[in-house]
Amino acid sequence: MGRLAGARHPDCLTVAFAAAKQFRPTLGVVALFSDQGIVLRSYPFGEADRVVVLLSPNRGKLRTVAKGVRKTKSRFGGRLEPFTHVDLVLYEGRNLDTITQVSIIEAFAHLRTDLDRVVAAGTMLEVADLVAQENEPTHRLFLLLQRGLRVLDDGQPHPDLVTAYLLKAAEIIGVAPALEHCASCGRTDELGRFSFAAGGVVCERCRSAGSYALRAGLTDYLAAVSASDLSQLPAPDEAMSREAIGVTRRFVEYHLERRLASLAVFDG
Repeated sequence: MGRLAGARHPDCLTVAFAAAKQFRPTLGVVALFSDQGIVLRSYPFGEADRVVVLLSPNRGKLRTVAKGVRKTKSRFGGRLEPFTHVDLVLYEGRNLDTITQVSIIEAFAHLRTDLDRVVAAGTMLEVADLVAQENEPTHRLFLLLQRGLRVLDDGQPHPDLVTAYLLKAAEIIGVAPALEHCASCGRTDELGRFSFAAGGVVCERCRSAGSYALRAGLTDYLAAVSASDLSQLPAPDEAMSREAIGVTRRFVEYHLERRLASLAVFDG
């Protein structure tokens, strides 16, 4: 008499307490991880936050949230601007990871002071953004973008730098144009036409509707540009450079099925 009703079932209470105890370690655990990336772009999210899209060598395209970054006294300052290579600590979220710490690895400050360099860098970022996939490591693309930004930061861009970058990006994703042999039959002579659908230069025998004649010597010019390091491109030829970027741009846009908005400044 006088005992609590719950006291008649001590085993039930013990089991319930033990079960609750098993789950306790998982409550409040913060899933933090470190990564690095180059900021591709960002856009507003809510009243004070921004979604920041980065290219990570380990996770491909990485979508994150920077809390309060749009406030005047944001603790992130200008460290999450496009082109910036940053080191991150993130909290893993259900849909978007949240940036908790950020430090700059490379700011590429010099390229931001010149319009030509900004346009070239913008093209590099745009292509990387279109090509990279989420949760897929992309070391080669990351290194290509990093290399391109470093070259731009060092000085005025070579006239064929963007052409070389586009050709190398096409190679990384497996759609590099054939430049030294016919894309249809493989022959190495009479390569006077270019076909986007066929995947590069074609000989006179394989020419088809939609292929068009190339300036004499352009095939060799493109091949040399494609094979060179971004910092050691061949001596430019103004006429060749203009046609080279035109052909390469249209080829990449054809295979990505997207227009490169960053190059619209050159549209007449």
